[in-house]
Amino acid sequence: MATEASELELVFTEDIQLTKCMRMRAVSLQHKNAKPQEGEKLLKSNEYIYRLDFTKQKLTFLWWKVHLKKPGKVVITGTSQHWTPDLTNLMNRQLLDPSAIFWKKTDDDEVQCNEADAQEFGERLCELAKIRKIMYFVLTFADGTEPGNVICSVGFKV
Repeated sequence: MATEASELELVFTEDIQLTKCMRMRAVSLQHKNAKPQEGEKLLKSNEYIYRLDFTKQKLTFLWWKVHLKKPGKVVITGTSQHWTPDLTNLMNRQLLDPSAIFWKKTDDDEVQCNEADAQEFGERLCELAKIRKIMYFVLTFADGTEPGNVICSVGFKV
């Protein structure tokens, strides 16, 4: 019996606890006057950890929905890491290319993006969803955006 394919929209959710944990790591190194491990990614003040929880594993990428309440830019970078923040630190080599970059200019109503990179990144998410239930992302907010001003989701065909 054939079933009609349905759409699944997954909303990026800020992982407040993980962001806090990563910020504590940076502060701890600073207080100890210590250097991060070679290649370790320390969160900057405009970077936050978000996650997607994959409820389905076999997906086909359809679209991005990014809403910026005011002008600015958000960069979404995936990580290849199965996260255990108490045991492992985020390494630069675990950041996936390309990132999806979305921006809105002062006189624009629509959010713009580099469509080729966003498409490639969306397709990569489908590959990772086959082996993951959860995926983590570093969202970088710039040019006036901040977490409360951005809503991001990604759509898939199931």
